[in-house]
Amino acid sequence: MSAQLPDPRNADIWVHVGGRLVPRAEAKVSVFDSSVQGGDACWEGLRVYSGKVFKLEAHLDRLMRSAKALDFERVPSRDEIRSAIFATLQRNGMCDGAHIRLTLTRGEKVTSGMSPKFNRSGPCLIVLAEWKAPVYDARGIRLVTSSWRRNPPMCVDSKIHHNNLINNILAKIEANHAGVDDALMLDIEGYVSETNATNVFLVRDGALFTPFADHCLPGVTRATVLELARKHGIDAQERRLSLVEFYGADEVFTTGTMGELSPVLEIDRRAIGSGVGPLTRRLQELYRTLTESEGTSLPF
Repeated sequence: MSAQLPDPRNADIWVHVGGRLVPRAEAKVSVFDSSVQGGDACWEGLRVYSGKVFKLEAHLDRLMRSAKALDFERVPSRDEIRSAIFATLQRNGMCDGAHIRLTLTRGEKVTSGMSPKFNRSGPCLIVLAEWKAPVYDARGIRLVTSSWRRNPPMCVDSKIHHNNLINNILAKIEANHAGVDDALMLDIEGYVSETNATNVFLVRDGALFTPFADHCLPGVTRATVLELARKHGIDAQERRLSLVEFYGADEVFTTGTMGELSPVLEIDRRAIGSGVGPLTRRLQELYRTLTESEGTSLPF
C-alpha cells in the first residue's frame, strides 16, 4: 500500500462486507449505499482482549436500538452479527489487541436520493477489525473547547449511534488546528457534554462526576466506569457540569472503547490538577482487570 499505516499488520486484513469476507483492497460499498449518500448508518466500536470480545452484548443492544430508531428493515439477527464478527476475527487471527468497527448501513439504493423508499435490498453489515492499541498517549491528553455545540435531542439525538458525524468532525478539526488531542464540546446551554470522540469525567474531593447523557452518547465504557465506581465505594454522580468546574477539577479523564480511560492534563491551556490523579489511576486498573476477566469468548 502507498500510504503508511499506523500498524503495518493491517495492510493484509480481511473485512466482512455485505455477507462476504474480502481482502482490504476489495473492502468497498456501492456509491449507492446509504452510508455514502447521507451517512445513513449506525455503528459500534468493540475491543478484543485475551480471546474475548469485551461488552459484546451491550454493544449489540445499542446497535439494535439505533437501527430501530432509524427504522431499518430486515436487520440481521444478533446471531448473524456475532457470526460475522467471529469469522472476521478468525480469518485475521485476532485474539487480542484488536479493535472492531461494526457498521450497519441502511443498504444500497436503487437511485440516489434521501428517501429510504429507495432502499430495497436490506442493510449492509460491515465488520472492520484492525490491530489497534488504545489511541491516546498513556501519559495524558490535552483538550480545547470547541465552538461547535453538541446536538440536542430535538435535532439529532446522540442516543442513536449514527454515522452522521459531521458535528464531531468539525470539533475535531478545531482540535487539530489548536495542536491538541481532542475538543471538549458543550451543549446548547453551555454545559459540558463530551469530547468529539469520548465521554468525560471529572474528580473533585474524591468524588466522580460526569454529565447527564442528554446531549452526549451514553457510552458503554462510561457505563462500565460508573458501575465500577459504585461497586468499589466511589461516590459517582451524573449531573450538569460547567466548563469552569472542569477547569478547577482535581482530575479529568475521558472514556471510550477506542482509547479506554485517558487522563486529561490540560483544557484550554489550563493545567488540570497536578497531573494524572490517583482516582484516575485506580479506575484505569479496575477497568484493566475487568477486561482481562470478562467478555464473550471467541469460538476458535
